[in-house]
Amino acid sequence: MNQVARRLGKTFALVLPVVLVLSGTLAVTRVPWAVSSSDAQVLTASAKSRQEVAAEAAAKAPQEALRSRLLAELQEKDPGVALTDLQVAMARQPSLAKYCVSIARSLGRAAVAKYDGATQRAQSWSRPVCDTAFATGVASVG
Repeated sequence: MNQVARRLGKTFALVLPVVLVLSGTLAVTRVPWAVSSSDAQVLTASAKSRQEVAAEAAAKAPQEALRSRLLAELQEKDPGVALTDLQVAMARQPSLAKYCVSIARSLGRAAVAKYDGATQRAQSWSRPVCDTAFATGVASVG
């Protein structure tokens, strides 16, 4: 009787973790992430790669949202407006200051592209925002 109980205990100890792991894995393979009208949006647990998740996170980062907004503003209006808004954003959110140089360079390159390679015209909008990063961006294209 004692051997039967041991054998049963060993079998149970081996099978139980396997069953728990499999049932847990199956439970998360279909998770509704968003409510839709048809409830058809279901994502499997392994559908997105780490690169895709990292790219989405980067796309949602505050500095990337600011960069996108300022680049769009530069295209719609002029580089001066975008640089002024960059300066205002840096004053409002000092945590973004470490991205200021990168954003200003992007604006400089975009200004050259907007004026079809006319670096002189793009450079005329230069302001002392983030040191000389805008001018560096303009010069890097020309």
